[in-house]
Amino acid sequence: MGTIDKGVRVLGAVEEAGPCTLADLVATTGFSRATAHRLAVALEAHGLLRRTADGRFALGLRLVGLGRAAADGLPLADAAGPALAALREATGESVQLYVRQGEQRVCVASLESPHGLRTIVPMGAALPLDRGSAGRVLRTAPNGWVESVEERERGVASVSAAVRGPSGEVLAAVGVSGPVERTTRAPGGRYGDAVEAAAHAIEAALR
Repeated sequence: MGTIDKGVRVLGAVEEAGPCTLADLVATTGFSRATAHRLAVALEAHGLLRRTADGRFALGLRLVGLGRAAADGLPLADAAGPALAALREATGESVQLYVRQGEQRVCVASLESPHGLRTIVPMGAALPLDRGSAGRVLRTAPNGWVESVEERERGVASVSAAVRGPSGEVLAAVGVSGPVERTTRAPGGRYGDAVEAAAHAIEAALR
């Protein structure tokens, strides 16, 4: 287990920082140079890391296939597709669908706003539960929508609502996010009804 944990830390360092030199990996993970090199080379051999033209370690192309396979195994994301598209159309902002994984929330579907200035949350991104409207939805399971302004990132506001299963359990959080200059500092009043409607549409699609 220790080796797996260390390997995941190396992957996480590259995910967060982008292509890394060996020195970058040592500084980010705290591993010795020999350990960081051994892990990075092993991950490269399995296609989970690759080398860039200048010799840096970048995320490997095998992860693309793994991500697609994981998404295909999550019917929730497929069911949510039409509702997410409608929410983006109604608001003009980026929309996301998150599920809880331990003490984090993972983005399982994401559609970007057509605006040049927009919120970008890549599919697969793992974010904290204690900041942002979607995190609070997954942590506290409130009724109705939840808004947040600059909690996770400066200049960004969001509104989220819970997607519930047949017994009322929270399956996911659907949300809309964008720059404060468009969403305003009271985004719930502008987008709350649309986000709740999207949550209900996803629930209906799952029945």
